[in-house]
Amino acid sequence: MATTRQPAAPMESLENWDEFLEGRYQEGKSEDEFRQYDKQANPGVAEFYRINHEQQTVAYVLGKEKEYFGLARGKKTIWEAGEYLNTLVDDSDPDTDLTQIEHLLQTSEAIRRDGHPRWMIATGFVHDLGKCLCLYGEPQWGVVGDTFPVGCAWSDQIVFPEYFAANPDRHVAEYQTQYGIYEPNCGLENVHMSFGHDGYIAEVLKNNLPNEALYMLRFHSFYAWHRHGAYQHLMNEKDHAMLPWVQKFNPYDLYSKGHTKPDMKELKPFYDDLFAEFFPGKVTW
Repeated sequence: MATTRQPAAPMESLENWDEFLEGRYQEGKSEDEFRQYDKQANPGVAEFYRINHEQQTVAYVLGKEKEYFGLARGKKTIWEAGEYLNTLVDDSDPDTDLTQIEHLLQTSEAIRRDGHPRWMIATGFVHDLGKCLCLYGEPQWGVVGDTFPVGCAWSDQIVFPEYFAANPDRHVAEYQTQYGIYEPNCGLENVHMSFGHDGYIAEVLKNNLPNEALYMLRFHSFYAWHRHGAYQHLMNEKDHAMLPWVQKFNPYDLYSKGHTKPDMKELKPFYDDLFAEFFPGKVTW
């Protein structure tokens, strides 16, 4: 008697991360092997994006922005925020099995080795700290993964675009036009992106870092834009000027991942000084 194959499901609990990550990372991947989104090879990632694309509506995004962008979740140091993430596993990422803080240090250390400005090193460390949303109780499909504008037509350059078929916004005529609720060349900072850690950390640190860094934070998961050139019609002059900085940052986010764990004891004094330069002792979340 044939057995019925059960549909894949994203990880139900952070405690199940070992099983979920099995086989996700392989030594010796070349750059063109990263970010491989295949329904058969990564069914949990595919299911993650199915839910994400179904649920990220205009109403959902506006509600989450109202809930979190007021920054009423208390205060933590940058180190405390990093340590807070160490139990988090990113359902959307097929490339890594490191803890979050190890990925942050790998990213920032790669930027540091290449001689980039200190503000960019700091940006490399903090870029994923907004994932603490998961630990506030938000589902991972509403925190991580590729981001995209809501309130206008979805680009076919978004990963798994077929999954938007079940999004209720498909039935709102205005949201299915090229510009939707926006004006031509309104600027990406004026666009409501699918809710996630990118927009949240940019809000948290918007008064502490330069514009280049804030674009890196807000749009580092907006692959349809910075990798595939979509949404040109919404860009203004500032977006065009900032795009090369986002593209400069992106390889450090993707390709710094590996199994070598950073030496926290050795690195801490440098980062203590770096954080003191850019951030208050306690950051408001």
